[in-house]
This record gives sequence, structure tokens and C-alpha cells, in this order.
Amino acid sequence: MSFAIYMVGFVIFLGGLIWGAVAAGVPHLYIGIGTLVLLGLGIFSGVGRTRSKDPS
Repeated sequence: MSFAIYMVGFVIFLGGLIWGAVAAGVPHLYIGIGTLVLLGLGIFSGVGRTRSKDPS
């Protein structure tokens, strides 16, 4: 469940960045590329922070 909360927060953050980029006049192609890169980093980060440790 904490992964879902992490991703919701990250998507809200990403939405704010996209809104700011559109308002600043950044071309849509660059916004799309940046969004995909940041979304991938967010997923990797979310999995790393919410994964339970193996008891060994």
C-alpha cells in the first residue's frame, strides 16, 4: 500500500512539473520525453524505498 501512496504523490509532483513546463512554453516533445524519464525514475525509486528487506 505504501508503494501506491508513493506513486500517487509522485504523479501529483510530475503533474505540477508538466503544468509548469507547458506554461513556460516548452515543446510538447521534450515534455513527453522528460515525463517518461521521470516516471521511470519514480517507479525505480518507489520500488527501492517500499520493498521489504529479506530476512537473512
